[in-house]
Amino acid sequence: MTFDFDHKFARFNSPTHGQMDFPEVVEKLLGYLQAEPGMAYELIIGTDSMPGPDAEAEFVSAIVVHRKRSGGIYFWSKRHETKLHTLRDRIFLEALSSLKLAETLITSLREKQITDFNLVIHVDVGPNGETKKMVHEIVGMIKGNGFEVKTKPDSYGASSVADRHT
Repeated sequence: MTFDFDHKFARFNSPTHGQMDFPEVVEKLLGYLQAEPGMAYELIIGTDSMPGPDAEAEFVSAIVVHRKRSGGIYFWSKRHETKLHTLRDRIFLEALSSLKLAETLITSLREKQITDFNLVIHVDVGPNGETKKMVHEIVGMIKGNGFEVKTKPDSYGASSVADRHT
């Protein structure tokens, strides 16, 4: 399993703003945050995947800007990966994709002198089902990279938003 996807060069989609590249996503995200500066916000990154034929899978990563108690906006990007033979491969690649997107977003925000953000990674694993054996590993990997993490049933960024586009 290899992973060298660079989100900075991906095309993103938004139900609100249509198709755009990553720098445009950052600008729209910042515009949304600045529109109501007194509100509480949470930035959420989540990835979901859907298996396909011949060890291929479709991955969707989402950036969600949740304006607490007042809605939000989101952006998503889709890609295909090959050589994924197990559910474990797919789940780890989902988590790695979310980590890389979170790091890319934080780097972009810091370049704009924005250092105050509440970023959480939502992972599509939980205490029930086939992924329960991987919860501690995935959560440990995310936390070990310095991010807050949420799992099912609280990980709607992955299990609802990204899932909607797989």
